[in-house]
Amino acid sequence: MSTALVTGASAGIGRAFAERLAHDGHDLVLVARDRARLERLVGELRERHGTAAEVLVADLADREQTEEVCRRLADPDRPVDVLVNNAGFGLHRPFLDNDVVQEEAALDVMVRAVMLTCHAAGRAMRERGRGTIVNVGSVAGFMANGTYAAEKSFVTVFSEALAGQLRGTGVGVTAVCPGLTRSEFHTRARMSLPGVPRALWTEAAEVAQQGLADAAAGKVVSVPGAQWKVASLVVRALPRPLVRGGAARLVEALRRR
Repeated sequence: MSTALVTGASAGIGRAFAERLAHDGHDLVLVARDRARLERLVGELRERHGTAAEVLVADLADREQTEEVCRRLADPDRPVDVLVNNAGFGLHRPFLDNDVVQEEAALDVMVRAVMLTCHAAGRAMRERGRGTIVNVGSVAGFMANGTYAAEKSFVTVFSEALAGQLRGTGVGVTAVCPGLTRSEFHTRARMSLPGVPRALWTEAAEVAQQGLADAAAGKVVSVPGAQWKVASLVVRALPRPLVRGGAARLVEALRRR
């Protein structure tokens, strides 16, 4: 029986990944800050899928707690075959209007923690000659609209680089880059998007299913949802001044709210 570790597993896309991995027969290590929510999820997954799951409470903005997750990933006696780095959050105001402590915490969770956990898992998997790393980025990472985009850009480029370094070792790395997804993410970030057409939204379950399927197929970058595949291709083809101009208008709109 293989084991998968999912960060940010208590809600949204992380929970959807946990559900899909349990459905596919994996045992789980579920990582998040909220023990009560994790324990409820463990009970639900056990009831629906007969899944064995352990709870690992950790705040990935904290270096010592992140190191605890890394030790679990590196444990040779309890190998982790799949790592899903999903933990993250957004800040609804422009960079200079945010508390820099909040900005630093976001950087720690979505950059430093991804790097540290990939280092621990990647070494252990390479030694065993097998494994899968899935890092959740975002279509925003192809844009230029704030530190969240910059952090998710790191996730994608870092994943591409790591995939190249691990080629031929039996270890695969995939950056899953969803667009707008129905979850708690926007509520927590206090983002209201009433004008977004319904057709642009994807479901968290779709993101998890497509992301894992693309990882199994050896894709290095996965963009779930046909609408977001097209959007990401368009954004990446546009001249950067146009991309920056669109980002500037978005920042101004946020500032006026």
